[in-house]
Amino acid sequence: MTSEPAESIRTAGLRVTAQRLAVLGALDGMPHADTEALHRAVRRTLPGITLQSVYVVLGALTEAGLIRRIEPAGSPALYERRIGDNHHHAICSRCGAVQDVDCVVGHAPCLHPSDAAGFAVQTAEVTFWGLCPACQNA
Repeated sequence: MTSEPAESIRTAGLRVTAQRLAVLGALDGMPHADTEALHRAVRRTLPGITLQSVYVVLGALTEAGLIRRIEPAGSPALYERRIGDNHHHAICSRCGAVQDVDCVVGHAPCLHPSDAAGFAVQTAEVTFWGLCPACQNA
């Protein structure tokens, strides 16, 4: 285990715990994972961890800005470690596969509404829906 995850947790003002390190480690190998998938992965190294504990860890890491939560329509929340850039997602409408898509503009907000109703728009979340290569070939 490298010191990078522990240092990023400390820098975010959180206490370094085995649970937080395990969740970050699981996310390294499973970008766009939901809570239940992360729970199954973390249980391999921390067999006693509860699903509720994983929810609490994900909430703390999200609030601290160490991970990103995305909420595709019709899907449970998904988490990823790719933060700090303006990227979007392509989601397969058949199997649910998720792929990062770099922003064409490269900065936020990449889209501007025709009428922002007085809002100072800071970012836009773009989700592309379609069929992934595997589902296209099926």
